[in-house]
Formats: sequence, C-alpha cells, structure tokens
Amino acid sequence: MGEIKSRRATAGDAVTIPRKTYEAMLAEIEDLQDALALKTAQSNPPESYLPFEKAERILEGECPVRVWREHRGLSAAELAEAAGLSRSYLSEIESGRKTGSAKTLAAIAKVLGLTVDDLI
Repeated sequence: MGEIKSRRATAGDAVTIPRKTYEAMLAEIEDLQDALALKTAQSNPPESYLPFEKAERILEGECPVRVWREHRGLSAAELAEAAGLSRSYLSEIESGRKTGSAKTLAAIAKVLGLTVDDLI
C-alpha cells in the first residue's frame, strides 16, 4: 500500500490517501465480506438449501409446500399428520385451491424445518 498522509484528527477533518491505496482497501473489504458470506453459508446445514432443480419448480409456479415436502422425503399423509391437518386440506394447499391460513402455514413450516416466508 502507498503512504498515507494524515494530520491530527479534529471534527470535520479529512484524510487523504492515494487512489491506489483506497482501491486496495476496497478490495480488502470485499474479500472480507466474501469470506464472511462464505462462513455464514457454511454454518447453515445443507438441508436448509433447496437444489436448483427444485427451486426452479417453485419459480415456475409449483406450490412451495409440495416441493419442500418432497425435498424432505415426506409423504403428504406424513406431513398432514405431523402438522395436525387433514390430508385433504393439505392436498388443497399443494394444488393451489387454498392458500392456507397463517396458523396452518406456520405448522407446516415447523414440521419442514422452515420459516413461513420459505413457503410463501
């Protein structure tokens, strides 16, 4: 890095540094942000990720509840029972005929290990 010129700091004082030093500092900050993002991503368990192919199904309009249920390896009957729902009500949610109440989506999200936001 180049030499940094500064004077005694007072309120409203400015520090002047060469552009090359400034750009090097920005690059270092970006590297640190990338390292932090990687560490954060690595601390999340892999099961919290949805593979691209499954995420694409949601983007194409398929019900997130169904996609996540299948990703977790649960049958509709298993999810319905664990969430305290009737199988027919879950079917209506997965087919898009009903949206499900906030309470219902919270119960489904809990069973799937997700947040409600992941399902809407």
